[in-house]
Amino acid sequence: MASLKTDNQDHGKPDSRLITVSNRLPVTITKDSKGLHFQDSVGGLATGLASLSATYQICWVGWPGISIDELSDSEKEQVVNKLADSRTCAVFLSKEQIEDFYEGFANKTIWPLFHYFPLNTVFEDRYWQSYQQVNEEFCRAVLDITGPDDCIWVHDYHLMLLPKLIRDKLPNAKIGFFLHIPFPSFEMFRLLPWRREILEGILGADLIGFHTYDYATHFLNSAARIAGVEHSMGTLTVGNRLVKVDAFPMGINYDKYSQAPHDSKVQQYASEIRKKVGDRKIIISIDRLDYTKGIIERLEVFELFLAQNPHYEGKVTLILLAVPSRAYVESYMQLRKRLERLIAKINGEHGTVGWMPIWYLYRAVPFEQLIALYTIADVAMVTPLRDGMNLIAKEFVAARVDGTGVLVLSEMAGASSELGEAVMVNAHDKHAVVQALADALELRQDEQIERNRSMQQRLSRYTVQRWAADFIEILNNVKGAQHKLSVNMLTEPGKQRLIERYRNSRRRLLLLDYDGTLVPFAGRPDKARPDDELITVLSKLAADNSNEIVVISGRDRHTLKNWLGGIGVSLVAEHGAWFCYPNQDWRMVEQFASEWKQVVRPVLQMFSDRTPGTFVEEKDFSLVWHYRRANQEMVEVRISELKNAISNLTKNLGVGVYEGNKVVEVKNAGISKGHVTELWLKSDEWDFILAAGDDFTDEDMFAVLPRAAYSIKMGLSISKAQFNLDGVRDFRLLLKRLSDVTVLPAFSEEAKC
Repeated sequence: MASLKTDNQDHGKPDSRLITVSNRLPVTITKDSKGLHFQDSVGGLATGLASLSATYQICWVGWPGISIDELSDSEKEQVVNKLADSRTCAVFLSKEQIEDFYEGFANKTIWPLFHYFPLNTVFEDRYWQSYQQVNEEFCRAVLDITGPDDCIWVHDYHLMLLPKLIRDKLPNAKIGFFLHIPFPSFEMFRLLPWRREILEGILGADLIGFHTYDYATHFLNSAARIAGVEHSMGTLTVGNRLVKVDAFPMGINYDKYSQAPHDSKVQQYASEIRKKVGDRKIIISIDRLDYTKGIIERLEVFELFLAQNPHYEGKVTLILLAVPSRAYVESYMQLRKRLERLIAKINGEHGTVGWMPIWYLYRAVPFEQLIALYTIADVAMVTPLRDGMNLIAKEFVAARVDGTGVLVLSEMAGASSELGEAVMVNAHDKHAVVQALADALELRQDEQIERNRSMQQRLSRYTVQRWAADFIEILNNVKGAQHKLSVNMLTEPGKQRLIERYRNSRRRLLLLDYDGTLVPFAGRPDKARPDDELITVLSKLAADNSNEIVVISGRDRHTLKNWLGGIGVSLVAEHGAWFCYPNQDWRMVEQFASEWKQVVRPVLQMFSDRTPGTFVEEKDFSLVWHYRRANQEMVEVRISELKNAISNLTKNLGVGVYEGNKVVEVKNAGISKGHVTELWLKSDEWDFILAAGDDFTDEDMFAVLPRAAYSIKMGLSISKAQFNLDGVRDFRLLLKRLSDVTVLPAFSEEAKC
């Protein structure tokens, strides 16, 4: 394979490179008796990326459309060298891989499932294994050409494992991923046996893009419920990386389609069609022949329209252009037969000697003929049953330079979120679509123009060029945010400096949160007991007379004493309401009221009863609603309702409502980890202080620490802490290293709490 990594930069060309990875290259290779033929297949994606050429050198990785089994060694070398000249790298696939990866997993598993056709979905291990293998081959091709400063943009459902595969090899790479089809709801996505692997593959990217916010929301919901990765405003923390999920509605090359109607060839084609049709109304239907496009349903609507509107007999023509797709797949062959039988039936029952209701074309047409169809149509019916975006709708609107024409658009097309002035329909409601078609044919010209001008202004602003530029800009912003947070990461040199200060200090105070800091979160609080390793580490640290170890937790005092009461550490319960020195009884920080619980408890219990997977925990001075095991979409609604209800009940009771990690806690407003931390800060002259925590309650603790103290927040998020660590595992390793520094004396029973 010819490497593109060391290509010399042309004079005046940008140094930054954008490695675009898609299933198909923007060039198609065919072979006949005369040899190999290379044909550019410039689509919307290629157009959008070309607009970035002033900033990036565009390099492309993908399959060239021909099986490696059809190529001799010399022909393969010819392909490699030819493509390398245009900064294009071919990933060669065998006939078996094309069958199992492309026709199999991609188009028999992912395509139907993601378009909400579960009965058409095939779950086959052989397909999945091929999908994994091909993604790994793409990974090797990307690694072969990628430099340290390159940006990698992976596209579509064929390569959903690729971002993580690249991330595993290049941890600091800048990786974007865009899905050009719908991402289904959780209830549909969960049917996929390999759902976790797909999610984790996509989450290897830094920026994940979808056409609409609905698709982005579906992905975030599945990420939370399947992979356990939560988001805040579309931002997730995956390992030690921030990952952004957002919507980028793909546009078109607006100038190309809005200027094309002025072309003489287009006008000639339009004139010829209009002469043949006469003064009849023209409806166009242009689609790739696929069951998701709703072409059969569209014809059934047209048949019903003719039956219910006999005054349109002989006065309307439907021009149906079906572009061949997967023509050798049995199910698509059957779809074509069904389509053509239905066309024959409608033409036979309604046609006359001088009038054929449906003009049917089963082929792709040149660009000029396509634009001609756009310009002469009175109505364009774009009614897919499910579609990621559908650029046909946008192209039709852009080509209507005089502002006339009516777009009848399915609500299930991604474009519907942008083209709100179209006549919107539910493609499954045939009677409603018939009525919409009748309304569209009768729509006044001034209203047609008003609707189309609004859509045209929108399309002219958010073009495919703008789409590509926005995605790359946000990807760069995400990497910038990652860099800022990585500056605060406690790196190995920082850990060594911390350990050295610990070693050289005489009085040390360690303030340690429990859940999410010392132990991972569990589905139920009682399942997060300390393991033997943690007990050993804390015991060693506490046994050093120079140390004061304080476990400062939101848990109740009885649980804390049961779990940690015999190892010589001080304990703080309920976020600071109770504290206990070693070998002493529990004390209250101050007197807190608890009568308010009688008012709040029934409300929390009612919300718990209404929300499966949640429960209420009662402590001495707080009530906690746990929702870790609940449906997150339902919880988001409940939290807002719950906070409003409790706030209204407790306005004058000195009670606060706080959100934690999968909890809503109601407690006395005066209780905080910061307040109890000050007790220890004032109790001695500490020359080493370390505080660690993971959620909002620990921010109060971080806020009162002296500047010289070490403060560590688990995970990547904005915090008052000086440093961040990935999580529990990393922090436990750090504590173990500190405990190994300690000179361990004989352990005494008197050291117990």
